[in-house]
Amino acid sequence: MLLDDMHTVKAIYPGTFDPLTNGHLDLIARGAKIVDELVVAILRNSEKGTPLFTVPEREEMIREATQGFRNVSVTTFDGLLVDFARQRGAKAVLRGIRAISDYEYEFQMAMMNRKLDPELETLFMMPAEKYTYVSSRLIKGVFQLGGDVSALVPPLVVERLKAKVPNRVQE
Repeated sequence: MLLDDMHTVKAIYPGTFDPLTNGHLDLIARGAKIVDELVVAILRNSEKGTPLFTVPEREEMIREATQGFRNVSVTTFDGLLVDFARQRGAKAVLRGIRAISDYEYEFQMAMMNRKLDPELETLFMMPAEKYTYVSSRLIKGVFQLGGDVSALVPPLVVERLKAKVPNRVQE
């Protein structure tokens, strides 16, 4: 194969990341091994309700947590993912699947994205087994009720949660 024939594969890992979890980091680490460039893209206008962390706070946390990865960058976007991927020259979307319910939703999204842009592939990855039940929503709920989430999120996220939710329920 000639060097000119080699392709650089760029993938987008989109999400709200409110907050970043070890499950997200697991997918980032493994995704970064199989693509040349991985763009972690924070969705600015999510349908998931009011976020706990602002977009700049989430962006800062992810940048800090991924600084050791030479091929991972962090940015934000709104609008259609396929448009963002096209603008960034991405050929793939990385998505995590924890359970059957995730698969059903992600399958629909992948098929719609394929309809909108047949050249954009979706890569499904399962997180490490120990993170299959972890979601940002659960992290926030457990933390607000006084639970220990330190094994499920990076230490920097625990510190930011403590600062953001000072009146959490204590044991």
